[in-house]
Amino acid sequence: MTRFVHTADWQIGKPYGSVAEPGKRALLQEARIQAIERLGEVAAEADAAFIVVAGDLFDSATVPSATVSKTLAAIGALARPVYVIPGNHDHGGAGGIWGQAYFQREHDALAPNLHVLLEAEPVVLDTAVLLPCPLLRRHASDDPAAWLARLEGHWEGFGDLPRIVLAHGSVQDFTGAVSDEEEDLYTSVPNRLHLERMPMADIDYIALGDWHGTLQVGPKAWYAGAHEQDRFPRGPEYTSGQCLVVTAERGAPPGVRAAVTGAVRWHQLSHEFVGEDPVSAFKQAMAQLLGGRVERDLLELRLSGALGFADHDRLQDELSVWTNRLIRLKLKDTTTYAPTADEIDALANRAEDPLIAQVAQALLAEGAGEGREADVARHALRELHRLAG
Repeated sequence: MTRFVHTADWQIGKPYGSVAEPGKRALLQEARIQAIERLGEVAAEADAAFIVVAGDLFDSATVPSATVSKTLAAIGALARPVYVIPGNHDHGGAGGIWGQAYFQREHDALAPNLHVLLEAEPVVLDTAVLLPCPLLRRHASDDPAAWLARLEGHWEGFGDLPRIVLAHGSVQDFTGAVSDEEEDLYTSVPNRLHLERMPMADIDYIALGDWHGTLQVGPKAWYAGAHEQDRFPRGPEYTSGQCLVVTAERGAPPGVRAAVTGAVRWHQLSHEFVGEDPVSAFKQAMAQLLGGRVERDLLELRLSGALGFADHDRLQDELSVWTNRLIRLKLKDTTTYAPTADEIDALANRAEDPLIAQVAQALLAEGAGEGREADVARHALRELHRLAG
């Protein structure tokens, strides 16, 4: 029996192009390196023999040299072996990061415990056999795990050591599940892994990478998900920002438990403005979700309903606060203008300024309808209210 930590998709150096401010992008990038220390804490607490990274340790072959050094220093501090296979972002072919002279020098100096598995061949350890399926190019048309068929008739040579497959790719079509946080928008499914073709009786655990949420896809097959969440949830069951602690034994089902490693939180909130004092209700919902944290959260916010002119101004002030506090506010605002009776009276019954009153009455009539012209009329009425003071 052996216990190890399964992780994947660190994507160190991820650019986070959807985050506007450079300083906030840097926070997210640094969080991915800091999460390596928490992985080490999980591994130490579990007394794990080693850590496996199932692809995409780096985001690309052009990660800044300083980032490479910081990452390798963090790995070197883990005090146990780390085995990594190349994924689609950090493939093992020509021009990849693993063959670069700077990486190799810093690897030797800072992280001699890191073992990059570039060959599809068994790696026999004292406590397990690793069966790596490295990607040697970004998009492979063949099953990266097809080589396992060559081991037929040779499995007995591994004795009673548990056999662990490391692979990076898709086991089903995830096309259409991507968001604007995903760099890879596929029109087909590259790096397809066919679990049904694997010699399951001869394998004890399949450590997968590529899908950034924790997901079990077979009795012995798991995606660990990214160690630090990097996108808004794909659905209510989507969980990221963790690793898996795995207990494997030859011929027995694996034991798997998740452990949290992420620090940055990605939220989704839908809020409809209704009732009295609707902006205060929104402020309360935001405070309940985010508390007093600053630059530790990202929020995908959907707003709907209707607000009067003054409440709309209050909302804009509130959104400005959260834009500053959050690392990113991704906003979809479909709220409409619904002036209060007092706001309507202040415009339409303006005896001291009959021209404004006449324009307001016309805009009110036009804005009562539906469609684009009505929307324009409501916005024009809002501007008229602002200018009329």
